[in-house]
Amino acid sequence: MRERLPAVLVALGAGIAYGVLSLRRYAQVEVTSWDLAIFEQALQGYAQLSAPIVDVKGPGFHILGDHFSPIYAVLAPVYRVVPGAQVLLLAQVVLVAVSAYVVTALAVRHLGRWRGVTLGACYALSFGVQSAIRVDFHEVAFAAPLLALAGAAWVERRPGAVVGWSLPLLLVKEDLGLTVAVIGALLWWTGERRRGPALVVAGVGGFLLTVLVVLPAFNDGGAYAYTGTLGGDRGVLATAVTALDTKLLAVVLTVAITGFAALFSPWALLALPTFAWRFTGDVHHYWGTDWHYSLVLMPIVFCAAIDAIKRRRSLRHLVPVAAGVTAVTLIGSPLASLLDADLYRETPRAAAVREAVDRLPDGASVETDIALLSHVVTDHEAYWTGTIDDVRPEYVLFDTGVGIGSPRHPESWAERTHGGDWRTVYDEAGIVLVTDTP
Repeated sequence: MRERLPAVLVALGAGIAYGVLSLRRYAQVEVTSWDLAIFEQALQGYAQLSAPIVDVKGPGFHILGDHFSPIYAVLAPVYRVVPGAQVLLLAQVVLVAVSAYVVTALAVRHLGRWRGVTLGACYALSFGVQSAIRVDFHEVAFAAPLLALAGAAWVERRPGAVVGWSLPLLLVKEDLGLTVAVIGALLWWTGERRRGPALVVAGVGGFLLTVLVVLPAFNDGGAYAYTGTLGGDRGVLATAVTALDTKLLAVVLTVAITGFAALFSPWALLALPTFAWRFTGDVHHYWGTDWHYSLVLMPIVFCAAIDAIKRRRSLRHLVPVAAGVTAVTLIGSPLASLLDADLYRETPRAAAVREAVDRLPDGASVETDIALLSHVVTDHEAYWTGTIDDVRPEYVLFDTGVGIGSPRHPESWAERTHGGDWRTVYDEAGIVLVTDTP
């Protein structure tokens, strides 16, 4: 079919670019958060056909007491054969590339080759996708192709396929149950009197089941871990109007990236649940566009834009607007770093990290900081220094230069914290490894 080649080229280009970016950032030990280590430790449990215990979050912490995201267990067979954080990073790249293929093919089918390729490229280069790649792997990567496929089915009026691609979202993350419910409401509104209400019930029911039953059952506190973030100490309304400039910019940019065409399709309503919990949550990372939280919105708004332009041909002139907005957002973006020669150079710090990790015996228990966690987890019993509790590790590894909150003198710090007689076995470029093992 005529849309396949351009869609393949867009997807392939995105996959190569994001694959290189992800692997080079990992090789250079770029610091984002502890999330990649958390997901890898959980995946280790799935790969061993055991509980997804994440000691990084606290000794014996069950990840299903944090978020309901069992879908990434499908990566367990691959991880068992080729263990490493790169499995998660490349899986995210593949999922994004698949979604780019779906969006581009859909756009070419209904808007013509050049407009379709333009919108597909805008999706692949969008800030929501780039931000997700920049902060390593997150479970919402699985939502990208599912939402793209559900959106394509909506545009082409295939309600059965809309339902089929929407239901797996319940396994991606608990809040997406509300998105599924909105999809059901839209189907109901368009005349699906059986499937629409059923999907609403499935979405709301899935959300309530996971938040009120499943997650509390696996959580040591017996409650949903993120209830306290809703409104925080200020209350929901006060939090909702906090940092309005940041929140409005996020909303405007989310629709502007489509040339504002998304506003003319009811499918764009799917973005409301995500914006609602982000803007009422008392966590400033939720509010802007720098993290992975906008990834689920990208297939929604681009499928909405295609739907709108398909139904109202007068909106075709908004495609160049989308291209213009996308071009502006590329300035200083994560993808722009692919043109920086420094991205491909070995740094003394990265070399020191690899040397220090190589000195750790396989299976050794290691306490480390956020900067180094994702490089320790694969072959070791890893703990974050902020949640290690009473565990006494065999080794302590800190980045004394870049590490967030890391002690500047790990040897004396380890003696004060854990007792015993600790000695330094490696100290280069700010990377310090100490042990009390004879």
